[in-house]
Amino acid sequence: MKTRYFLTTLFAASMLVSCGKQEPAANGKPTIRFGHFPNITHVQALVAHQLSRQGKGWYEQRLGANIDWFIYNAGPSATEAIFARALDVTYIGPSPVLNAYSKSKGTELRVLAGAANGGSALVVRPGANIKTAADLKGKKIATPQLGNTQDVQLRAYLADNGFKITQTGGDVFILPTANADQLALFQRGELDASWTPEPWTTRLELEVGAQILVDDRETNVTLLASSAAFVKEQPDLAKKLVAAHKELTQWIKDHPAEAKVLIKAELTELMKATPKDELIDKALSRIVITDEVSRASLDKMVISAQKAGFLKEIPALDQLFPKL
Repeated sequence: MKTRYFLTTLFAASMLVSCGKQEPAANGKPTIRFGHFPNITHVQALVAHQLSRQGKGWYEQRLGANIDWFIYNAGPSATEAIFARALDVTYIGPSPVLNAYSKSKGTELRVLAGAANGGSALVVRPGANIKTAADLKGKKIATPQLGNTQDVQLRAYLADNGFKITQTGGDVFILPTANADQLALFQRGELDASWTPEPWTTRLELEVGAQILVDDRETNVTLLASSAAFVKEQPDLAKKLVAAHKELTQWIKDHPAEAKVLIKAELTELMKATPKDELIDKALSRIVITDEVSRASLDKMVISAQKAGFLKEIPALDQLFPKL
């Protein structure tokens, strides 16, 4: 209850703060409004945010800028903030990026780099009697938010397996549910399955004995993206940001023990509970940290989003990737 209440409150608060006007920084430095989610698939963000808390800001030092951090449960909320000109940069999944890019006819959202591959899964509750895809008929399945990456992956998977799926009904009940809320619903038997990112997948495994039905190790699950205005109006900062992100990605690879300490500390701040080492280790083992963007993964996500009914037409992806 404590974790669920905190994350729900945190999300609401972040939206309220992020929708306000930006005040000029007292130190004269530019301010970057930076988003991420409380997911281990946002490894770089967890490390960087924790360093900011400790006064050792990774991005602050390399960009000569102030960083204001905002937390979101899933991608659609972050893209809404970008559309409102209330967020500059965010770690985010590919589906919300593509949806926002399509909605704006290519004028909004820019992908600056990759961040992580894999790290999400379709897990099923013990006792739900789900052994194969066919057993999902009539079941209640959670995703973090309507239209987010895991939501689109689930809907495409169900369509591929012959289910009739609509945004509000069909052969399977898909319930947008904040990641932090899913554990209690599994425990009460009110959810049968969930397609969710790490560390929530591992948490369901360890705490309720959930079993993995589909293990995604390939999707370019996290990207570093920005508003189009950020790239256009502050190209030098955007270029420095990409360089700092790539340096951070390599540092995490080279210093896994130190990175884990920072990840654990940041998750403790966000969840108001200290995650077990077993959870962090298992979750990290399912993620490939990278700064590369997989065009093949994005093309596949476009197809999945079309199957899920979220994308009908989308401009060519070329302008999604700015030249910095």
